[in-house]
Amino acid sequence: MKVSSWIRQKSTSIVSVSTLIIFLVYTSTVLPDQSEKAKTQSGETSPDTLFFYSVEELYNIAESYGEVGRAYYVRTRFTFDLVWPIVYTSFLASCTSWIFSRSFDSSSTIQQVNLIPLIGMMLDYLENISASIVMLRYPIRTPILDISTVILTPLKWVFVGGSFVVLLVGVLRYGVKTLMNMVNSQ
Repeated sequence: MKVSSWIRQKSTSIVSVSTLIIFLVYTSTVLPDQSEKAKTQSGETSPDTLFFYSVEELYNIAESYGEVGRAYYVRTRFTFDLVWPIVYTSFLASCTSWIFSRSFDSSSTIQQVNLIPLIGMMLDYLENISASIVMLRYPIRTPILDISTVILTPLKWVFVGGSFVVLLVGVLRYGVKTLMNMVNSQ
C-alpha cells in the first residue's frame, strides 16, 4: 500500500524520536491543562473519553453541559482536538513503522500495521464532527449523527488503543530479536 510505504520511508530515527518527544511533552503539559479546562467548562463527563454510552446518555451529557459548556465542547473539538489526533497519530505511525521495519521482514504485509493509527485518527475526527453537531443542535434531536457518535467512539478507542498494543508488540519483537542476535553472535 502506497500510504504505508510512504510512512515507513519518512519514519527515520530522527522523525520517530521527534514525534515521541512531541507526544510526551504534549501529554504531560497540554493534555492535563486541557482536561482541567474541560472539567470547569463542561463538567466531569465527556462523550469522547467514554468507551460505551447510549444515545440517551449523549443527550443527558449535552443537557448537563448547559449552553456555555456545549459551546466550549464544540470549540475545543475544532481547536485542541484538531491537533491532538495529529500528535498521537504521528507518534504511533512513525514509531510503529520504525520498530516494525527492524523487527519484521520489510516485504511482509505486517508492515501495514502502521495504518492502524490513521484509521483511529479518522474515526476520532468523525466522532468529533458528529458529536459537535449533536451539541450544536441540542435540544433538537439529531438522528443518525447521534447514533454515529455512539458507534464511532468505541471504534476510535479500539483503533487508537490497538495502535499502542501494536507498537508494544513491535518493541517486544525488536527486543527479543536483538537479544537473540546478541546470544547467537557469542
